[in-house]
Amino acid sequence: MTEETPGFEPEPDVPSEAAESSQNDAAQGAGSADQAGPAAPAGDANAITALQAQLDQVRSALNERTADLQRLQAEYQNYRRRVERDRIAVREIAIANLLTELLPVLDDIGRARDHNELVGGFKSVGESLENSVAKLGLQQFGKEGEPFDPLVHEALMHSYSPDVTQTTCVQILQPGYRIGERTIRPARVAVAEPQPGATGKDGSDEENGGPAEQG
Repeated sequence: MTEETPGFEPEPDVPSEAAESSQNDAAQGAGSADQAGPAAPAGDANAITALQAQLDQVRSALNERTADLQRLQAEYQNYRRRVERDRIAVREIAIANLLTELLPVLDDIGRARDHNELVGGFKSVGESLENSVAKLGLQQFGKEGEPFDPLVHEALMHSYSPDVTQTTCVQILQPGYRIGERTIRPARVAVAEPQPGATGKDGSDEENGGPAEQG
């Protein structure tokens, strides 16, 4: 016979239903953990998309500011060129006005030279003035024998001559002056035209356009 120890009762067996319930709870916990795991990558993708959108906005704003800066720079360069052109034009006008006032003095110097009166201290002053206005760009023009050009010549006297074949400046009454391409005074000249009915070098009648008649 088996003797039983007094004071101790045998431990009851754990019901199988409780064990299965514990296993099911553990499985559900593991399933919840599995379901929570894949949610993190979806959140990262949304964050990357938002950052990409912000980056695109920043790039667009940067391109706009760059275009604005380039436009402002081009406008500034155009403004500088306009200011420089205006400055040069104002300077040329001022010099032209000054030299126009000095033309009568230059005419007196020229006439004194033609009459051999440009001597002594007057000669030194006259030559200094001519050199000074030449440095400012003043150029004298007009020579005897050159073809008459109404753009740069002003005819004050007119005559006919058998020695010319076209309208020619035969005397310079007052020289002309220019600054660069700008004429500030035309040359005042006496002109001669071919003699009406004059015979050319080839024996033709220049007026009638045919051979000259022989007597």
